Amino acid sequence: MATITISPNGRNFYEHGSPGTELLVGTADGIVVLNRSGAGAPWQEAHRELMGKHIESLVVEPTRGVIFAGVNRGGIWVSEDGGHSWDRRDDGIASDKVYALNYVQAGDELRVYAGTEPAELYVTTDFGHHWRHLPALRDVPSVNEWTFPGGDRIAHVKTIAFHPGDPNTVYVGVEVGGAFKSTDGGETFQELNEGGFYVDVHRLVVAAARPDDVYMSTGRGIYHSSDRGERWEKLLLPGVGEDGKSANEGIYYPDGLVISPQEPDVMFTSGANAAPPFWSKNGGANGRVGRTRDGGRTWEYLAGEFPGGRANIEAMSMNAYPGGFALYAGTTDGDVFSSEDDGEHWTKIISGLAPVSKGMHYRGVRPDWAPVAAG
Repeated sequence: MATITISPNGRNFYEHGSPGTELLVGTADGIVVLNRSGAGAPWQEAHRELMGKHIESLVVEPTRGVIFAGVNRGGIWVSEDGGHSWDRRDDGIASDKVYALNYVQAGDELRVYAGTEPAELYVTTDFGHHWRHLPALRDVPSVNEWTFPGGDRIAHVKTIAFHPGDPNTVYVGVEVGGAFKSTDGGETFQELNEGGFYVDVHRLVVAAARPDDVYMSTGRGIYHSSDRGERWEKLLLPGVGEDGKSANEGIYYPDGLVISPQEPDVMFTSGANAAPPFWSKNGGANGRVGRTRDGGRTWEYLAGEFPGGRANIEAMSMNAYPGGFALYAGTTDGDVFSSEDDGEHWTKIISGLAPVSKGMHYRGVRPDWAPVAAG
């Protein structure tokens, strides 16, 4: 089955021989599994799993279809039967706050990486039965400056990406701390913070057709590097000035970021018109999707059926297949949208779910929401 996941900090790109027919949605109250009979058919809810757990990240690895779920205050859970039964597998991981997950194939070896709070990096090569700590992420000069503006002010790993032609080149983004690169699978790291970008890193992605091009979304805009992260330039979004101030209709706080594998100049981002602490004061996040067709030099905002106003788009994934791709977006209102025409038109495929939300972001727009089991 061609499976796609959508979650705030998990894998956001899947390539299949045909359009996906299974969609796993990570929410603040478990995983919702949707199925359809084929391309163009309506999506239907099939079952729910890991209820009561706040899902931060999801991946489905390609060799056996094993599903990994990173849980906020719940560790890592793994399913080998399509999500019908689950085992907790986080032996070797010191924290139960798992934010980021991603995988890479290195020859015959499948490596799954996990990032936690506090900001630490781990890897497994046996489908999660054992995890190995990669301490070098914290051997960088800026480590004592890492922080976070909410909660206990402890930074976390939010994004993990790989060079498409070299599985040993690993990119890691720390919120809030910066971007870091390893060329030996995570044994050593270098800082990529030259160029003055804002170190609240949300998402790192590499253009498959131009693998030296790395893009990064941050709490104050999007950046591009044409030399594997050594130097960065800022890409301005409409409605957001160079001073970082945002008009009501602009994406000031981008997060989601995906690139077309066939056309590396075609890219999509999603985000809010302000940082989360301001959502309740502004009457909502006004979440939007932006598209560029020229590598980020110019952008346009897409309309479609997005709700605007209250909700933010906290997760976005791309499913590529021969001849095209589909986009999927999940919101803090618990709605999931899809587009199969480059973002021109969007269809709401399910609504009324728990928030799709990184951490407690949903509190800025749904302050009264709580899992049913909690009360």
